[in-house]
Order: sequence, then structure tokens, then C-alpha cells
Amino acid sequence: MAEELEEQLYDKELLDELLEHHHIDRFREVFLALHIYEQGEYFTESDENKRSIIYQMLSPQEVAEFVEQTELENYDQVFETMDAIFASQMLSEMSYDNAVDILNELPKAKIAGLLLLMDKEAAGEVKALLHYEEDTAGGLMTTEYISVSSLMTVREAMLQLKEQAPSAETIYYIFIVNDRNQLVGVISLRDLIVAENDAYIEDVMNERVISVNVADDQEDVAMVVRDYDLLALPVVDYQNHLLGIITIDDIVDVIDEEASEDYSKLAGVSDIDSIDDSVFDTAKKRLPWLAALTIMGMGTATILGSFQETLEHVALLAAFIPIIGGMAGNSGTQSLAVVVRGISTGEIEGQNKVKLAIREAGSGLLTGFSCAFLLFAIICIVYKKPVLAVIVAVSLTIAMTVATLAGALVPIIMHRINIDPAVASGPFISTINDIISMLIYFGLATTFMSYLS
Repeated sequence: MAEELEEQLYDKELLDELLEHHHIDRFREVFLALHIYEQGEYFTESDENKRSIIYQMLSPQEVAEFVEQTELENYDQVFETMDAIFASQMLSEMSYDNAVDILNELPKAKIAGLLLLMDKEAAGEVKALLHYEEDTAGGLMTTEYISVSSLMTVREAMLQLKEQAPSAETIYYIFIVNDRNQLVGVISLRDLIVAENDAYIEDVMNERVISVNVADDQEDVAMVVRDYDLLALPVVDYQNHLLGIITIDDIVDVIDEEASEDYSKLAGVSDIDSIDDSVFDTAKKRLPWLAALTIMGMGTATILGSFQETLEHVALLAAFIPIIGGMAGNSGTQSLAVVVRGISTGEIEGQNKVKLAIREAGSGLLTGFSCAFLLFAIICIVYKKPVLAVIVAVSLTIAMTVATLAGALVPIIMHRINIDPAVASGPFISTINDIISMLIYFGLATTFMSYLS
């Protein structure tokens, strides 16, 4: 359904035909009538030859409008086919924070060359932002914001607002600074409009300003925006000087990026695979975890080997290995997902971690007992071996309880020692739980082997 809807957004065949026959005026008319998202989609789907023609038919400003809003796979390749002067002019037309995001994807030598060709004012702003770490508030912020002095009247502030608005990222929040450029307040556009013209800004502004430090991690910044429902968030230094703002569109990108990163770690890969990745690149991303899990899996094989005598006496024990190992792994992964999500969203920060672990263990005990009772009944009916049924049922109950507890404790401990809890991936927990469940199962079976025989 989504693909069908996307096909209706624009006529790709018409645009291709206009490009091929170099109908400049008609192409510009059709292309520029599209939404920015649609322009970006067409650009993404175009090959290098078509992109080269697009650069000839559109101005740097027109290209900048959709390139800065489009997530491209290989910016280096895009800039290779673009004239350096055209590229520098395009970057100069972008919002400074978006220009920085794109430049961070390029080799350092190319960045230096483009900065030399860029508009002097834009290059200066971009250079300042490039100094900040990419995953911090400084790396996200833009310097294109509106600020006014607390000593101004509303009338004077409105005049300054009109002057700064064309180049500002957003005009919905006006930030108030003192004579040392320190952030002292904020006022919304609505409140500014309805205020008396002769009133002083310091009398109508809101002095309680939510802000973040320039060195704060982007995930923490996203949580602040989420918790306070902000459209823009001011960024300050350690002396509370206003340096820039972070807008909601950048926060949406951060949330998407962090979610993808956590998902990839839970899946046991170093990064989310792109559909454009080669076979070698895909294998390279997945191999480290798979190699580690292979070595860990030898622990399960060693345990099974050490209980070979038990298996020889009661071969039917082997039939229930997949059930016990699989159910333990499933319950542990469920608990892991709940806790990792809670840590990522900050939901369990203020909770008692011991209480949370006990709750998860209790859940594992209850679900384990329920599944064990069902399995006990099936074994008694099908195999007529009540002792085996008891061993399997007790093993399943203990294994699911321990697995659920491990799924909760491992990410909590990792978070406590400042390691990303998402690293405690599903495959990792599943392998650990396989080892634990096999020890429990065959330990009980060996203890009661005389009754089984």
C-alpha cells in the first residue's frame, strides 16, 4: 500500500523523459512543483548521468533545498559528480547544521577545499560547528536562530524579528540574552505578538528556560525535547552563553538513528545493513558477533559432551533439548527487550532496579510454570514417563526463571558500568541461556537417572 501511494507522488517517467531530451523549462516547471521530499526521492533514484543534468537545470539554491532534507547513501560519490564551485554554493545556501552534517560524511581534504570556495560568512559559521563532536548537542545545533536583548521593548524586538526571520531556522521561539550574550529568558512568537508594544522584553519573557550544554550527548538532548514537548532547544556553554539551537527535525533524526543503532545491537550486528551493501560489506558487519557466538556456543557443546553417559542411558532426553533451550532463550530475550527499551527511554531511571529484576524473575517463574505444566501433561500422555515429565517440567521452570532474570540483570549491570546495554544482544543472551538451561536440565537428569532407567 505504501509503495503504491509513493508511486502516485510524482511521474518519474515524465521527469526522465524531460531530462533525456533536455527540456529545461518544462523539467523545471514539473520538478519544482513537487514537494521537497518528492524531489529528494527522484534525486536518490537517479543515476550519476541524470544527476549531472539536474545540476545543469537547477540552481545551487534549488538543489540545496532537497539535498539537505534527503538521506543519501554516499555523499562522497554525489560530490564527485558535482562541480566544486556549484557544490560550495549549494552548501552555502543550506542551513549551517545541515551543511555540517553533509561535510562530516566527506574526506577531510575535500571539506577543506569546499570551505575555501564557500561564502565567507557561511564558511565561518560551518567551521565553528565542525569543531563539535557529531553526536553531541554542539554537533546538532544551528546558529541560525533569533535572539533579542532583554532591555528591548516589544516594538524593537518585533522589528529585529522581522530582520532576522528570513535566515532563521525557526521563529516560533525568541531567545532573550543579556549584554554578555547569556541566555536569560525565552518568549514564544504568540506571546510577543499579543504583548503591549511599549512593554519591556524582560517584563514579558519567561525566565525559566530549558536548555542543554553544548557537550551533552544527542540521546540526552532528544529526551529533553520529548519530555518538555519543545519545537526548539537552546544550546549554551558552561558560562550559559547562547551558542545555538536544536530544532525538532534534528531530534526526529536522532531518535530514528538511536533506535536503529539499538535495534542493530539487539540483533547482534554492528550496524543496520543497507540494501546497497555488497556481500562482503554485509558479511563484515555480521561476522564479529557470529564468530563470538560460535565460540560461546562451544560451551553448550561441551556441556552436552560431558553428559554423554546420561544421554546414552536415556536417549529420549535429547528430544526436549530444543524446547528447554528455545523457551529459555525466548523468555530471556523478551525480558532483555523490555529492560533495554526502558533504559533507552529513561523510563526505569528512577525505579528500584532490584524490584524490577524481582518482577521479571516472578514473570519468568509464572510463565515457566504454566509452560512446564502443559509440557508435563503432554509427556505423561504421549510417552507414559512421569519421572521424565517431572524432570523436563522442573528444568523448564527453573531455566525460564533464570533466563528472564538474566535478561533483566545483564543490561542493568552494563548500564551501571557505563556500557551500552543494547550490546547485551538477543543472540548473546540466548547463548548464555542455552548454557544455563542445559546445565540445569542434565544436572537434574543425571541426579535422577536411576529413576529414569
